[in-house]
Amino acid sequence: MNGKSAPRTLGGTPPRTRLERGRGALGPALELVRTGRAPTRAVLTSELGVTRATAGVVAAELATLGLIRVDARPTAEGSQGRPSHRLSVDPEGPVVLAAQVHSDGFRAALVGLGGQIVATTPGCETVGADPAEVIGAVVDAGAGLLAETGRRCVGAGLAVPSAVAEPDGTALNPLHLAWPPGAPVREIFRRCVAGAGVPGPAFAANDVNLAALAEHRHGAGRGARDLLCVATGHRGVGGALVLDGRLHSGSSGLALEVGHLTVDPDGRPCHCGGRGCLDVETDPLAFLAAAGHRPGPQGSLLQQARDLIAARPDDPAVREAVTVLVDRLGFGLAGLVNILNPDRVILGGLHRTLLEADPERLRAVVADRSLWGRSGSVPILSCTLDHNSLVGAAELAWQPVLDDPLAALAVLVTVRPE
Repeated sequence: MNGKSAPRTLGGTPPRTRLERGRGALGPALELVRTGRAPTRAVLTSELGVTRATAGVVAAELATLGLIRVDARPTAEGSQGRPSHRLSVDPEGPVVLAAQVHSDGFRAALVGLGGQIVATTPGCETVGADPAEVIGAVVDAGAGLLAETGRRCVGAGLAVPSAVAEPDGTALNPLHLAWPPGAPVREIFRRCVAGAGVPGPAFAANDVNLAALAEHRHGAGRGARDLLCVATGHRGVGGALVLDGRLHSGSSGLALEVGHLTVDPDGRPCHCGGRGCLDVETDPLAFLAAAGHRPGPQGSLLQQARDLIAARPDDPAVREAVTVLVDRLGFGLAGLVNILNPDRVILGGLHRTLLEADPERLRAVVADRSLWGRSGSVPILSCTLDHNSLVGAAELAWQPVLDDPLAALAVLVTVRPE
């Protein structure tokens, strides 16, 4: 005995340690560092509203978990010039396995905490009719990346071109795949992830929802409160709405099926049973048809449409096809803006290319047919992230870590009393 005893509080209860007091701050602190809003420990202290000592313990714990780096060389901070340690996401930290399946293939990637793609597989261009076989193949490809890189994995996420019903995780309408309606994609993905020895929880959701989530956190949607995303990828059109930083998925995960908004009552028959839907009037196949261009066997329909616009911008048929699809897209966006009143609209896939090809026309069509467009301009921007659905799938897998880093990573922490 050294004659000293641990300090006690009234009633004989030992005082809580700083980490115990700061345990609830780990998730918020990680979010602040991840988004760049707390570049130093001093800013972290201020943003969390805790003492410098508690902020230091929280930062140190996140560093111990391998999630952030605390630079040992303090930098001047504030008007008093008090030095403060710099904080950043650890580029060598854990990753998640992200996977995407679409009508023209699939791809797997490893994605870090800040949305950075660490490694990716070449895109596969064959998607069979058996969802278990396809999902198993993309998971195996991702597991191969993990083995090659030796990175620690904390979870997995899958993006699919279908509304995913909640709470069952079934692909309700994979219209552009040969999969049966109601395929249990989330359960299949979880089985494949576990079978491949990939650690952590597994999630699955609609690809455009995940693209919107990624863009809101890391891309063109940052800072928006009510963000509308509309995109056409390889086939069809999807939409998503982010409200106050959270995806709005409706009562059962089926909200914002904007692809089945009618923009031409006399238009093409749609897979949903309707006619003239955005899904068949503004996707890559519709553009190629409007331009009088027969799709070739090489490359995805999306890439063929983009290449045609880039290679022949002055071709009258291509210009006319751009105008036709811009008008159709503008009609649909105007209706959505009237109903949802977003503070920002972002466009992905071919819609992004159409916006960049004729931005003034698209914005004018939306403004002319939208009450809110006339009374106050709604910014219409291009998505900025490559592979944003993959990054969004990764965000699903990262969410448990952001919510509670200690619980998600199951790390035992030895706490020393003050």
